[in-house]
Amino acid sequence: MKMPSKSPKKTKNPTPLTEAFEPASIERNDHEALRRYVANRLLYTIGKDPKTATKADWYAALARLARDKQIENWIETTRQQYGQKVKRVYYLSMEFLVGRALTNSLMAIDLYDELATALAEGGIDLEEAREEEPDPGLGNGGLGRLAACFLDSMATTGLPSFGYGIRYDYGMFAQSIHDGYQVEQPDDWLKLGNPWEFPRPQVTFPIKFGGWVEHDPERGALWHEAEKVMATAYDMIVPGYHTKTINTMRLWHARAAESLDLTLFSQGNYMQAVASKNQSENVTRVLYPDDSSYQGRELRLRQEYFFVSASLQDIVRRYLHNHENFSELSDQVAIHLNDTHPAIAVPELMRILVDDHKMSWNSAWAQCCKVFSYTNHTLMPEALETWPVAMMRSVLPRHLEIIFEINKRFLDWVRTHHGEDHDLLRRVSLIDETGERRVRMAYMCVLASHKVNGVSKLHSQLLVDTIFADFAKLFPGRFINITNGITPRRWLANANRPLSALIDKSIGTDWRKNLGELSKLKKFADKPAFLKEFAAAKLTNKQRLADWVKTHGGVDIDPNAMLDVQVKRFHEYKRQLLNVLHIVHRYNQMVANPDKDWTPRTFLFSGKAASAYRMAKLIIKLINDVARKVNAEPALRDRMKVVFVPNYSVSAAEMIMPAANLSEQISTAGTEASGTGNMKLAINGALTIGTMDGANVEIHEQVGDDNIFIFGHRTEEVAKIKAAGYDPARYYEENPDLRLVIDQIGGGFWSPDDAGRFRPIADSLLRQDTYLLLADFADYVATQEKVDALYRDQDAWNRKAVINVSGMGIFSSDRTILEYADKIWDVKPLKV
Repeated sequence: MKMPSKSPKKTKNPTPLTEAFEPASIERNDHEALRRYVANRLLYTIGKDPKTATKADWYAALARLARDKQIENWIETTRQQYGQKVKRVYYLSMEFLVGRALTNSLMAIDLYDELATALAEGGIDLEEAREEEPDPGLGNGGLGRLAACFLDSMATTGLPSFGYGIRYDYGMFAQSIHDGYQVEQPDDWLKLGNPWEFPRPQVTFPIKFGGWVEHDPERGALWHEAEKVMATAYDMIVPGYHTKTINTMRLWHARAAESLDLTLFSQGNYMQAVASKNQSENVTRVLYPDDSSYQGRELRLRQEYFFVSASLQDIVRRYLHNHENFSELSDQVAIHLNDTHPAIAVPELMRILVDDHKMSWNSAWAQCCKVFSYTNHTLMPEALETWPVAMMRSVLPRHLEIIFEINKRFLDWVRTHHGEDHDLLRRVSLIDETGERRVRMAYMCVLASHKVNGVSKLHSQLLVDTIFADFAKLFPGRFINITNGITPRRWLANANRPLSALIDKSIGTDWRKNLGELSKLKKFADKPAFLKEFAAAKLTNKQRLADWVKTHGGVDIDPNAMLDVQVKRFHEYKRQLLNVLHIVHRYNQMVANPDKDWTPRTFLFSGKAASAYRMAKLIIKLINDVARKVNAEPALRDRMKVVFVPNYSVSAAEMIMPAANLSEQISTAGTEASGTGNMKLAINGALTIGTMDGANVEIHEQVGDDNIFIFGHRTEEVAKIKAAGYDPARYYEENPDLRLVIDQIGGGFWSPDDAGRFRPIADSLLRQDTYLLLADFADYVATQEKVDALYRDQDAWNRKAVINVSGMGIFSSDRTILEYADKIWDVKPLKV
């Protein structure tokens, strides 16, 4: 794509969009035809008069234009995949954090600049119209965004694929900040409709819950359900970049099998008449219901089974379109489990093959083990999903029977090959027998998958060394590494147009499909003219963000100050609190030495805490209380600001990341699987301050010691500290600066209206400090001083930033997906 693209010769008297009602071909891209087509969509599809249309109406019309431009290729892609009987990847994920689609779609077909010019001639601003698009509420954080990047790359590389998920009525929640506290509100992303989706009411499957299982000698297991919910498909197109391949994301929405009890309604019992409908449709009401209650946890299990069952029924239906039996299932189908949320797919496929299609157990299990693969996304045992046996018996009785049978046969195999090692049997059993009996979903994924991958070199090694050590010994060769990646189309070309234009001018445009081309930028790191333009692009992005923050948050931030960014889901292991400890320390130092030549810095946070996660929410409150005091402190003379941007989203990230100077990737070593925010920030020219954790290790390999700020204890050191009996109070006693910081937080300095508000934070740090904040504090502060010193030399800083951008080629999701295709799925790209 050329940016800016060369526009065809402008018409002398362009037709105003308010008068453009004559037919226009979807094939033509001249300005007159584009204006007419948009106006026609507005009139005939949206039903609005162009003279009175709102920006939202224009956005809806533009979405139809972008969609229409791609439908023929979408149909042709599907036709050729069917015609050539290619093997497909079916990617199952609870989340797809896709972000806004309009700009991405227009850039994919190289139409953005042409359309922007054509609309401007007709009096419409494309930039303003695209701001009307809501972020789809289909995901929460890195897991969902990774899945979205993967779909983009599957289409761009021509990989035959389907993404399967849930069409949530509401996203996780819309976050607002009231008096510094996080407040959750419904994320009604569908309130104005979704112009990108295609309802498929003819593609509907029954999903059963509860009831009991009858075992008939002739007919086998018969599941008599207590409840039935219908799953209806909604399709969204996934365009490849500058290719005719367009894949599909299919989302399932719940509707009641019986919408209305007419008898009850006629009797005047209106609420009871629709109670069943409401209960059924709750399954897809909201992403990640609050799991602090039994009802919330059960709803989560229902959600997982709902989308998995619908997806597998759809996969089997599609397979049987061209096959009479299942002997070739693994030759045609690769099912990938994105984390443990879709793990119930294992017993569900067994149920379909054994119960519905009468395959033998051994044949069905053999096919399952060839079809499934699994990506693990966490090293923390407490984060590995498990379900109470009692709950599963109530919700999915037949699946619990199948899980028990899988486990029995597996443990028999272990005994045969490794003897009666009771401790080993206890450790690897799919059923955790300690306390409340629970089904270990991650273990089931590992057992049923022919390949299991981690998402960074460090993470993959730790998988086989720690949480899956027994399985790695039982199944050597099953575990591999595939490091995560990001799509350069959205995270550089789309999000950072000033920098993209400079890169295009310097090395050409091929980097969008071959990110390794960025390595050519390294030779420009010492060219003053390039560095000047690089700095100008960064300043443009920072000014845009500063304007946005002023408009939406009322805080003035200096675009020339260093922008220090930590944007991600709030969790204690990600250590936003360590960042706060440094801010408080910095505040103390600046107040004590106001005349020192301090490097101006703006600390920006954004991210959501799970609604039931009290400590994470308290840390958000602390950040906002610190911000209130810091931003009003006269002694700082605006040399330090703290900003919390509410309701973090893909769109917010696309604005924040291009503006960032410093990327905070400070999780405790050995806790972050990979991270992709670290990649997104680095590719946009931010330097990383981080621990040797997750993909930070590989970023460090690519950019070198001199171009990244590494601090903190390494993974093996963390393990030794904990094994020796970690005492956080010792660090508190030995470091007076740290002691002052903790005392201020716990003693009410930052909360004079409620002196005990943050005492739980101080107590947690001093009594347990699970993630070793106090142990890493001194090194973190010292490293931040190195950051300050470097930023004072802007040429040196920008040289290192350019080297970071040039080293990001390996972190393309295109590379990641081609590795999955080669090492796991055995699926070949198909050129349409």
